[in-house]
Amino acid sequence: MDFLQPTTWQEALALRAERPDALPIAGGTDVMVEINFDKRRPGALLDLGRVAELREWTADGAGGGPGGSKLIRLGAGVTYARVISELARPLPGLAMASRTVGSPQIRMRGTVGGNLGAASPAGDSHPPLLAADAVVEVASAGRGTREVPVAEFYTGVKRNALAPDELISAVLVPVAGGPQQFCKIGTRNAMVIAVTAFALALHPARRAVGTGIGSAAPTPRRAPEAEAFLAGELEAAGLWNSRAELPATLAQAFGERVAAAADPIDDVRGTAAYRRHALAVMARRAATWAWDEYRSDERKAA
Repeated sequence: MDFLQPTTWQEALALRAERPDALPIAGGTDVMVEINFDKRRPGALLDLGRVAELREWTADGAGGGPGGSKLIRLGAGVTYARVISELARPLPGLAMASRTVGSPQIRMRGTVGGNLGAASPAGDSHPPLLAADAVVEVASAGRGTREVPVAEFYTGVKRNALAPDELISAVLVPVAGGPQQFCKIGTRNAMVIAVTAFALALHPARRAVGTGIGSAAPTPRRAPEAEAFLAGELEAAGLWNSRAELPATLAQAFGERVAAAADPIDDVRGTAAYRRHALAVMARRAATWAWDEYRSDERKAA
């Protein structure tokens, strides 16, 4: 197995074009497990760890996100540990999810870009990226850069929208305009693959709700009908403006619609029925917690 180690982004793209059989590796927290267990034997490894550009993040104040929101351009090589320590305020949902990833050692090595590239249905970063309306920035040596909405990036179980000559350069994540939540169910409290996971983002400026479901379908996915339902009910009841208490019945109905959007299976970690039940509970709780935070923000402002 060849080991390719570019030091610049352009060199990395050139090697990717020359060696489409090369498997990109960043932190190695997924790739090395598969290689060690002989589940994957690529012709080469394309190590991106020395490409400095991928380890940078920048704040875009131009308002290029949905509804004019500001963006964080998160380089594909930024680790979970840095998301937690440096981006918890602008990207709270992603930071919450990052805190649940593996051990401290894994969080120091694992990257959001690597999680996207692996495209596992159980990847912890996927639900908050979906809820936040993130966009994946990909590039090739011959065609330049293009942007893929994260909801369109996942194409199947551990498959993504990358062409053979493309690499993930960054993910563009809107700065949170409202409360965000992330919930995860596992077979133990830490260092665990999700049985199922859920993320919620409130977008008060555009009166919208974002969701993300993990480990309950062939790909990470949103729950669009549940989003429209909750946002519409909040608008109809005047709750966006009044910030009155969220009715328990509304939170429960939202949870039921989130569960209905899933397409889980039975496996060694849990049954399909359990996953649906857990999603309904997590979505109800996440909506309640996020709404309580939204109400608290108003009280603090007053």
